[in-house]
Amino acid sequence: MTPCIITCAITGAEVTKEMNPAVPYTAKEMALAAYEAMKEGASVIHLHARTDDGKPTSNPTRFQEIIDEIHSLCGNIIVQVTTGGALGMTFEQRSQVLSLPVEMATLDCGTVNFGYDDYFVNTENDIIKFANLMNEKGIHYELECFDKGHVDMALMLHRKGVIRDPMHFSFVLGVRGGMTGEERDFLFLKDSIPSNATFSVAGIGRYEFSLAEHSIRHGGHVRCGLEDNLYLEKGVLAKSNAELVRKVKQMILSHGRSVATIEEARKILNME
Repeated sequence: MTPCIITCAITGAEVTKEMNPAVPYTAKEMALAAYEAMKEGASVIHLHARTDDGKPTSNPTRFQEIIDEIHSLCGNIIVQVTTGGALGMTFEQRSQVLSLPVEMATLDCGTVNFGYDDYFVNTENDIIKFANLMNEKGIHYELECFDKGHVDMALMLHRKGVIRDPMHFSFVLGVRGGMTGEERDFLFLKDSIPSNATFSVAGIGRYEFSLAEHSIRHGGHVRCGLEDNLYLEKGVLAKSNAELVRKVKQMILSHGRSVATIEEARKILNME
């Protein structure tokens, strides 16, 4: 079976050190978190930028500082930057990172409620603008889908030639306001994409490891990390991103699959 790619979402935009002291803020903290995750098997780092005091930022200079620090420790690891930014950021703010020479970025494929009064807006026109920017610059996209309608949007834009092959989907499940992370939800999305597309799962909170197992069993890939889940198990805070990656690695090996190296990940994602 195809080696399993582990993506590590090391920091996000919403979690804080008050929630878990292991959440990295500074460029050096992020680079060390990425390095430790890589040593455990992560070949992709999903990256948000934050200031040293933890505030999310879309400043491209800050992004570049963090990317440089990561590559200084992690060599040619795949850095996948977010275009989701943080709640409330505008298209202009979120797209600033695409001015950098990045090789992979997320492309959010629809709007989703994030609980209570929070919502994450991605209009069809915004999705098209993001896709066009990435296409112009040769940036590989990961198609982030929080719901079935997001998959349908991606497939419609693919038929129109806006979203191009290769298509790599990320099913982000368990967000308050999006699809839950039960096995039926995962299977529904997995069975809705073309057979030549690749997919990964990002289980939020308590869904992180159960969804990881479903994806591993069905030939998919896995995202884990402190952005998505702060706990190693119920009531036990993870000591690091690497600890979460290690748990996923053990699950992959227990199912008879290998963990993708950086070179293998590039081949699977058609990034060579």
